[in-house]
Amino acid sequence: MDQAEQLRKIIKAGTVNRPRARVITVTSGKGGVGKSNTAINLAIQFRKRDKRVIILDADFGLANIEIMFGTVPKYNLSDLIYQGKNIREIITRGPMDVGFVSGGSGIAGLSNLSRDSLNFIIQKLSELDSIADIIIIDTGAGVSDAVMEFLVASGEILLVATPEPTSITDAYSLLKVLNRHHRFSSETTEIKMISNKVKSEREGEMLFDKLNSVISRYLKMPVTYLGSVPEDSQLAKAVMQQQPVSLKEPQSKSAAAFETIAARLLGEEDKRTGDRGMRSFLTRFINGGR
Repeated sequence: MDQAEQLRKIIKAGTVNRPRARVITVTSGKGGVGKSNTAINLAIQFRKRDKRVIILDADFGLANIEIMFGTVPKYNLSDLIYQGKNIREIITRGPMDVGFVSGGSGIAGLSNLSRDSLNFIIQKLSELDSIADIIIIDTGAGVSDAVMEFLVASGEILLVATPEPTSITDAYSLLKVLNRHHRFSSETTEIKMISNKVKSEREGEMLFDKLNSVISRYLKMPVTYLGSVPEDSQLAKAVMQQQPVSLKEPQSKSAAAFETIAARLLGEEDKRTGDRGMRSFLTRFINGGR
């Protein structure tokens, strides 16, 4: 029996009668568009609706989540893999008890681990399914191999873009690379777009229409529109103070927009009830199985 088959058996065996979290991957074609800020504020809005939330910070080399939470994690994923820490020990608690796991360099090397090590990691990380209702994966920006591995493993992708021309072209480039990936399937992946830093709801809709017209014509990928987040001085101020605007200024325009988007996400019927959970995500990430 080869390694991939062994892993699939482990995943299948562990899914019986276990809760399975909803895994949402947040990404962007370029940096500076508010991707991590979006992940954090959606997490806060989910918590306000009594959902248990864990953010997995997979933006290697950067510490956006911990900086915006104003806290430094004691451990990261590498400590789970190499130092014998358990999953709860590597979860740092932020505002409103949102948990986050710093990836460090741990996730990047998963595919190079031995079979026994992979088995161990799958068992440990899949415990997140019983700790959280929603797991938000905050990827790096751009089209690196690491980002693509997360996206092809994801059943639900949130693409953040701004009206800036380079953001639009880079968002299209990301989807183009994703569409060409040999493991990507539009039938098992939902891609949803958020227009960020817009002057009006109409500008957000126009941004989506502009990008979606090119995607529909050349990539034939279905992308749905979740809504927009306005350019907001109160959001910028909250970021400078290392606080989520949804907590710092809950009555602000941007906080209201995040609330609306979170409500839309929670109101959607989950079409992948048999494909939920960190276990399903991990088996796709590690061995490409779908």
